[in-house]
This record gives sequence, structure tokens and C-alpha cells, in this order.
Amino acid sequence: MKRLLINIHTLATMNETDEIISGAYVSIDDNVIEEVGPGEPSDLSPYDEIIDLSGHVVIPGLVNTHHHLYQSLFRNVREVASAKLFDWLTYLYGLWEKLDNEAIYVSTKVAVYEMMKSGVTTTTDMLYLHPKGKERFIDSEIEGAAECGIRFHPTRGSMSLSEKDGGLPPDSVVQTHEQIMEDSRRLIERFHDPRKLSMLRIALAPCSPFSVKESSLAETVELAEEYDVLLHTHLAETRDEEEFCLSNHGLRPVDYMKKVGWLNRRVWFAHVVWVNDSDIRLLSESDCGIAHCPSSNMRLGSGIAPIRKMLDNGLRVGLAVDGSASNDTGNMLLEARNMLLLQRVKEGAEALTPYEALRAATIGGASVLRMDDYTGSIDPGKAADLIAFNLNRIEFAGGVSEPVGSLIMCDAKQADFVMINGKVRIKEGQFLDKGIDDLVKRHNEISLRLVKLAS
Repeated sequence: MKRLLINIHTLATMNETDEIISGAYVSIDDNVIEEVGPGEPSDLSPYDEIIDLSGHVVIPGLVNTHHHLYQSLFRNVREVASAKLFDWLTYLYGLWEKLDNEAIYVSTKVAVYEMMKSGVTTTTDMLYLHPKGKERFIDSEIEGAAECGIRFHPTRGSMSLSEKDGGLPPDSVVQTHEQIMEDSRRLIERFHDPRKLSMLRIALAPCSPFSVKESSLAETVELAEEYDVLLHTHLAETRDEEEFCLSNHGLRPVDYMKKVGWLNRRVWFAHVVWVNDSDIRLLSESDCGIAHCPSSNMRLGSGIAPIRKMLDNGLRVGLAVDGSASNDTGNMLLEARNMLLLQRVKEGAEALTPYEALRAATIGGASVLRMDDYTGSIDPGKAADLIAFNLNRIEFAGGVSEPVGSLIMCDAKQADFVMINGKVRIKEGQFLDKGIDDLVKRHNEISLRLVKLAS
């Protein structure tokens, strides 16, 4: 099917030349961008559908580089609403061990739809929770994500270092190294699609230095090399983590990652708040990616990541909403704005521009996930992942002299149009999928049951 997006007020391509086109069009053949330019094609007869985006800003779909989708069931839990990371985790492990496959499936769909509303067309997820007696949680989230139509790059998360062995999580939510490796192989062989324009890829994600054994970290690198997949983990999120690494390994977090072979181009790290100039240079030299989680870092009081320094050192930096229990939203537009504001608080008004924040949310995230060859920018030959915002909404009134920047500086709230892989998912601000109200109702029923079990 051939579609034409026409009369676009402003098109920000996020391509290599940062081209911005006024009065633009985008021609799409099935799921691939065919042509981009000013004006309109000379012949409109080949198109099966013409979509008029007069008064709209169009940018590439947003790319979320870190999440825990199941945590949408545990937002705003009173007991940990003001807790720091380690205390927050210790309490919530007791709730999370009660999860089942339906809870994973339903929470995945709710979290994905919420992100999609803010313009996310590609997301990853780290599902590290595998309670004893429960199986194939990641299969359930893959099923849910596929039904939503999102471009999905889940990671096989894991925890192998329980509290009795010096870690943080209880025995009830950790697995043996053998279980983790076996299931990792199964998931890659069943689901991983390495082809260009892939809608589903698998990565491997031991959860953190304080929940995974050193041997597991090292052997996971070998498995990733065997299957040619990416690696992901949390790193340097809090001072507590740094103290844990120094106490248990005699090394700061980045140096510990070097010891276990995790400083390489397959890897992207989430958070990376407590790092120094030497750490940043080492991460850059190793070509690691960064998933910046500004709202979560604020919510848990973790700190402000040195993003300006990372960008200046050539690091690949993307944005992330992080888990909905530590944010507690899934709004990527808010993440881009908070990224901008936090860097200005730390480094001054010129620390980051609105355009740089949008780049991190689009092509920056795609480069972190090694998908920038087919998404993250609006270029011929790339996937038709595009979003649009109606400048005639009251939120943009008075801010349209710089349309692209208005998405960050004004309160964009949500995307008015979302296309993923050539299929329209949101039009005129409304989901085209049916049954979302019933999904939310079931989600709340599950959430209340799980939270009440703990009390």
C-alpha cells in the first residue's frame, strides 16, 4: 500500500545533516519511507491513501531505551513513594514475586499504549523478574507488545545473586545461572530477528552489579558474542551501588564492568549517574551506549547524570522512561523536557538545546539500540516510524515561531498522529485499536490485588 503524508508544516528529519523542511511531504511504500521533500509529488495517482498533515510538525518516532513494563502495575505505591533505590527495591520485591503471566501480558500492553500516546514507536524492556514456579514471562510480554504494534527490543533480564549470597533480591525472585543461560538461548533462537526493519530483537540483560554473580556477567558476554546480540544492564545509578561495588569487588562500577568484559560496542547501560571524567572517556572509547532516565533519577533522588559531558565525549545517548514504578509515567516527551531542564540546572542555560533533546529521543535512542540503520530518522529506505503534533492546539499557542523546539519548550502532552512500520496507530489524537478501556480496567484489578496482597 502506498501512502502520502502531505502539507506537513515542518518536517524535522533528524538525518545526518539535521535537515528541516517546511511545507513537506513523505511518500511511503508499505512500511518503508520512499521519498521525502518539499511541496508534493508531481503525480498523486499512485497513492492509495493521502493523509493531510496541515499545521503539523512531523518528527521520527521516539525510541525508548530502558523500561520495566510490568512496573506499570505498581505506580504510586504509598510505602515507597519517597524511598531511595535500594529501599524501594527491597520493599517491591515482595509484591513482584506474586506476578503471573496474565499480569505481565496486561501490564505490557498498558505500558506500551501509554508510551505510544507520547510518540514512542520503538521500545526495549528489561524483564529481570522470574519468580520461582513461574515460566516464560518474556513470551507473555512479547505477545502483548506484538498486539500493540510497537517495534520491540526486549531483553532477557536476570538475577542470580540473592540476599543470602550477598546480593539485594530475595531467593524467591532469582534463578540459577544454568536456568538463565538455557532460557536466554531459547528466547534468542525462537524470537530474535536480526534483519533490517525487524519488529522484534532480543538482547541479554543481567540486572545489575548488586543482583548478578560475577561469573554470570562474564559468561553472558560470551553468549551474546555467540548469537551476535546486544547486552544491557543498570550501572552507576546511585551512591549505594558504588559502595556495593567497592565493598564486594574493590572496584568502582565502570571499572568492574571492564573487569567482566562489559565495555564493548554491544553494550548499553541504564542511568550512569555516578561517573567521573575518566569513566566517561572509558565508556566512549569502548563505544558503549547510554540510556538516560532523567525522571526516574529525580524520583528516586539518584542524582543528575553528566549528559553534556557524555555528548561532548562522543557517547551514544538515548532517552528512557524507566520502569513505571519509579517514574511514575511513560511519557517520553516529558523525558526529553526533563533531560533539557536537568542539564541546565547542572551546567547552565546553554547546556542543552531543545533540538539536542529531541535527537536523543529519536536517532540517539536508535543508535543506542543499534537500529539507526532503519529507524530514528526520516530518510528514504528507513522504516515508516513517524509522529506528528498539531500546532493549532492551545498548548502550542504563541510558540509556533520555532515549531520543532515547541515540542520540548511547550507542553506537547501527546502525539496527534503515530505511524509504526507504515501502519497508523493513532489518528487525531485517538487510538485506532479497540478495547483499551477494558484493558485499563483489568490492569487496575490486577494492580489492586497485587498491592493488597502485600498489605
